[in-house]
Amino acid sequence: MTKSELIEKISEKVDGLSKKQTEVIVETIFESIKESLAKGGKVEIRGFGNFRLRSRNARKARNPKTGEAVDVPPKKVPYFKVGKELREMVNRSL
Repeated sequence: MTKSELIEKISEKVDGLSKKQTEVIVETIFESIKESLAKGGKVEIRGFGNFRLRSRNARKARNPKTGEAVDVPPKKVPYFKVGKELREMVNRSL
């Protein structure tokens, strides 16, 4: 599902909300998640999951084109941990 499909689905379900209003709401949610992670925080949505940051250590890598060794600096990466309710829902559909 794309963001535009999500906006479409929400605007169909909620009476009185235009697609433009729904788009503003969805964008605000995504921006809030990004801002929280950028500040080093976490976002917990019960029944859905958690967005957090994970630290990756510095490491040696290899340039696939040249085979040359490259130093990769330490960094933080976003991580999503699925919630119990969503995990169970997905596994039921198998």
